[in-house]
Amino acid sequence: MKSMKVVILGAGESGVGAALLAKKNSYEVFVSDFGEIGKEFKKELNANKIAFEEGKHTEEKIFEADLIIKSPGIPDKVPVIQESLKRGINIISEIEFAAKYTEAKIIAITGSNGKTTTTKLIYHLLKTAGIDVGLGGNIGFSFARLLAQHKQHAFYVLELSSFQLDNIQAFRPDIAILLNITPDHMDRYDYKLSNYVQSKFRIMMNQRPGDLFIYNISDVNINQSMTGRSIKMDTVSVRQHEFFENEKIEVEGHAFKMSESSLKGPHNYFNATCAIIAALKVGVVPKLIQKALKTFTNDPHRLEVVANINDIEFINDSKATNVDAVYYALLAMKKPVVWVVGGIDKGNDYQLIEKLVKEKVKAIVCLGLDNKKLFDFFEGTTAEMLETQSVLEAVKMSIEFAEKGDVVLLSPACSSFDLFKNYKDRGDQFRETVQLFVN
Repeated sequence: MKSMKVVILGAGESGVGAALLAKKNSYEVFVSDFGEIGKEFKKELNANKIAFEEGKHTEEKIFEADLIIKSPGIPDKVPVIQESLKRGINIISEIEFAAKYTEAKIIAITGSNGKTTTTKLIYHLLKTAGIDVGLGGNIGFSFARLLAQHKQHAFYVLELSSFQLDNIQAFRPDIAILLNITPDHMDRYDYKLSNYVQSKFRIMMNQRPGDLFIYNISDVNINQSMTGRSIKMDTVSVRQHEFFENEKIEVEGHAFKMSESSLKGPHNYFNATCAIIAALKVGVVPKLIQKALKTFTNDPHRLEVVANINDIEFINDSKATNVDAVYYALLAMKKPVVWVVGGIDKGNDYQLIEKLVKEKVKAIVCLGLDNKKLFDFFEGTTAEMLETQSVLEAVKMSIEFAEKGDVVLLSPACSSFDLFKNYKDRGDQFRETVQLFVN
């Protein structure tokens, strides 16, 4: 019997993971990347005798495919995708492809903000309870790689971006979580928020009776989109509060002490609420959930306390690449703030945080190549506002403005590619520079 031809477009973690899984399942595999393939990925492809090309898309080879697996970073509007669709070639995502090769229960999480924290927390809650669980998707290993190279788990907890959801067809998580929807990646969605909203809602489109959909009822975009929608699965709506009394959250009659957790701020308490609901659904007992909350450590660059210098706290929130993330960061601050902000603006609307900035921010340090929009909006709202293109200068300025009992908060509201490789590079440089001033 002739093997099925699969072409994989894009050779990053998602694409290479899909190639490995396809090879394992006896597909004839060809990988095509319009850019340069990373050395480690190229080494893997060669080691597994997987044919590939880089720096081009050879259309004759691509159009021979029975199936195309598209990496999430490639928009549907690119010519090779459009022509493939015209030719009737089925195009799916790596997530869709991987799901065909497991019978495991899947917990999937999406949202504009908080995905990684919630995903890792659910994984930690289940792992602490002794449940056989894997972690991947938009963080760590791709779902396909997990199935190709690692032992199969009973459960998978997957962080999913809107890009990964765009090309699913039958993918069905047993538990789906939609945390929030705020404008992001608008260039990918024709600058129509409704397109982005529908992309996020794809996470629950194949769910059936007995599955669970957990969603943020306080989010206006989610709430509006739920109206009139056909609902087959069980649902739990979670309200996002701006205040939690005594740092406790209550879920299904059980109280959990967030004061014992490293997670801070109302937004993280909301994320934890969603995670706890999922864990309880799986069968984790409250006692083990509280134990796991106490031992959970969040990823760097998410309200990460990096130093305390002369009673001035320095916090790295470099992952906050949109205004909504900054809103929750500022909401979590209980001290006067020197705010380090800036980068590549993605169409930000700063009105969402204007009131909080007036209430909590005493000085603004703009760290970016083009800070005009920030100055136009915020100049006059604080006592001080300066700009720089140097992390060292930004930290020096912050120390000059800050007094004992203040906090210096790097929460940029913008992407990082004007001055840095990515948000991690920005956060790492901030952390390392702050450490230079520690006695």
